[in-house]
Amino acid sequence: MPRVVASQDLPRLTSTRDTRDRLDLVTEDLFGVTELKADRITYHPGDSAAPHRHADSKHFFFVLDGRGLMHAGDEDIDLHAGDVALVYEDEVHWFENPHDADFSFIELWVPAPSDTVWVTDDQ
Repeated sequence: MPRVVASQDLPRLTSTRDTRDRLDLVTEDLFGVTELKADRITYHPGDSAAPHRHADSKHFFFVLDGRGLMHAGDEDIDLHAGDVALVYEDEVHWFENPHDADFSFIELWVPAPSDTVWVTDDQ
């Protein structure tokens, strides 16, 4: 039997580390799966996130709207609507939106990460 979660019932979370908006799309709590996890993220103009990594999952990004910068490893990559990006296991990455319009993407982890490791200045 199919499982449908109505848009208004999806968890909407406000990050405690930055000002982005997050909408959970696929989680263990919603659908009982751990093979993947998905969120929709929106960075408003001027938003940025803290550097972090996921030790045990590949992390895909499907850009829906706007433009933003993805920092991964030693690269700064300008992403646009329609782009798809991949960050590998244990690769430190973060995003920022230096533009005047929202920057939105769907992020997909395969498998769902067991932990997010936030990088500090002393690492």
